[in-house]
Order: sequence, then C-alpha cells, then structure tokens
Amino acid sequence: MGILTPMATPKLKRMPARRRPRKAKAGTRGLSAPESRVDSLSGDAAAAQKKVEDSGGYVLGAYNDPLGKNPLILAVLPIDAVEPTPFQRDLSQVHHRRLADVLDRTGMFLDPIIAVTAPEKGFWTPNGRHRLEAMRRLGAKAITAIVVAKREVAWQILALNTEKAHNLKDKSLEVIRIFRNLMEETPGKSEKEFSFYLEEPSFVTMGLCYEKNPRFSGSVYNSFVRRLTEFSGESLGKALKAHEKTAESLLELDEKVAEVVKKLKAKGFVSPYLKSFVIGRSNPLRFMKEPPELADLIKTIRGKVERFNVDKIRQEDIVASGGGGAPDDE
Repeated sequence: MGILTPMATPKLKRMPARRRPRKAKAGTRGLSAPESRVDSLSGDAAAAQKKVEDSGGYVLGAYNDPLGKNPLILAVLPIDAVEPTPFQRDLSQVHHRRLADVLDRTGMFLDPIIAVTAPEKGFWTPNGRHRLEAMRRLGAKAITAIVVAKREVAWQILALNTEKAHNLKDKSLEVIRIFRNLMEETPGKSEKEFSFYLEEPSFVTMGLCYEKNPRFSGSVYNSFVRRLTEFSGESLGKALKAHEKTAESLLELDEKVAEVVKKLKAKGFVSPYLKSFVIGRSNPLRFMKEPPELADLIKTIRGKVERFNVDKIRQEDIVASGGGGAPDDE
C-alpha cells in the first residue's frame, strides 16, 4: 500500500509587489536651499512663464525644486484661466463646499494648486480641483498656483492619488479619462508605455463599465479581472477595443448576477454581499492549476451563474462565506 501524501494546492501567479524606494541617508539628495535659487528661466519653463503673463497672471518667483531639481513657477493666476484636467474624477459637492467654508473663516488661501499649461489656452490643475471650485464659490478673482512646465506631470499626479484617496469607481473613471487623453496626445504608442499613469490595466476595463452603468459593482469582479489582465504591447486604440470587449462581457455577467440576487432576496436572504457570494460560488479560478484567459473565465462564471440554484442556499452559507469580498455597493 503506498504512502498517502496531501495534494498540493494549486497556486496561481501572484501579482508582483510594488517596489518602494529605500530610506536614503539624510541630506544626501537634491539641492540645498541656496542652490534652489533661479535667476532666469529657459526652455519650457520660460514658455510657461510667458503663458502666465499673457493670461493676465503675475509671476511671484521661480525656483528649482529641491528634490528633482526641476524649475517651478510660483504665480497668481486669474481664476477664469484655470480649469481641472478633463480626465480626472468628478467634483465632490460636499468636499468643495466644506473647503469654501474653511477658507471663508480663515480669510487666507494657503495651499497653492498645481497647474500645468493647457494644450490651447489657460491652465489645467491636476491637483487642486476642489480648492479651485471653493475659491470660485467665494467669488475669488485669482488663485495662487505652482506652475509646472512639464504637462505630463498631470498624468503622474493623478496616477499617484496625491489629492485624496480614491475608491474603485473614482479611480477607474479617472484612468479611462486619462487613457482617452493619451490617445489624443500620443497616437500610435502602446498601452504598456503608459503603465505608470494607468497603474492597473483592470482600471481601464472597470472605467468603461462604470461609464455605461454608474451602479456597476466593480469590486465584485475586479479581483479576477486584475489577476488575468496585463498591459498590452498594442497601440492604445487596439488595447481600448480589447478592454471594451471585456467590459461588455462583465456588464452582461453583472445583469445575470443581479437576477440571481433578486431571487435570493425573494427567498428572504439579506446581506450587502450577495453579489460577491454568487460570484464566489461561481468563480473556479482558485481551483485552477493554470490561469485561463479572462474571456474564458468570464464565460465559465456566466454559465455557472445561469445555472445557480437558489433553493440549495442557506443563510449560514452566506454568513460562512464572510461576504466573499467587498460589499456589492461601494
């Protein structure tokens, strides 16, 4: 009789960990305070200075950033010359009204917005939309800004979430807007070349879904979409078509899942995790030795969802699953 050995649990490839910079020795990087002085600007920085002046703004001064040594301009800009980037998340009415109240009480604007030159006229702010709208709400004529000569910093700032943490919906909508802006400004380049700005390829797909259905439960599906999606070496245009095809399949799957949830609720089941539970029961990915193609997995999950038998489900099954992930509605 042979010796029984436990079966090895199949493991799918894990996503690579994000690299973090190591802590540097104090005082070893960048410029000292006196070295940050700039007597005159040239190149793109000089062009940005001229645009400030031509827009009716006032240059307060210029300096080299102490960390990256890039030239920056501190200026006061006419508030009508500044708009948010066309590809960032939507304005929060609550947030900008609270900011307006604080600014009104202090009587001082102490946190300059970041501005880059817009392609045609005026400026875009990738970091400061709520401050901009708060100042507009108060009737301000002008706003203080740090003007950056490199327009690509707008994509970088939004990719790094420097103004406020995003939920999946906000981040995904922002990424799909960045994606379309990149298509306009850099036609022909591959999606992979802009992975830094897009952060995760699944965000592009999720963004397309949220555009079609603002109530789409992206958190229910993003874990396996993220696992099985990579940045494409194809052009942005071709990559977008692939994302659109996946988004269409996910939206159709979400409709099928909603039908099952409706049946579960009709039987008296109450939980904010019902969609997650249905997908958890229907998703075989964790049992697969080799990761499948995403389209094949979605097709498999859809088939299981269509055959889902709500009569075999007990309340303790849902409780034992721990919800199966994030709540269905973010």
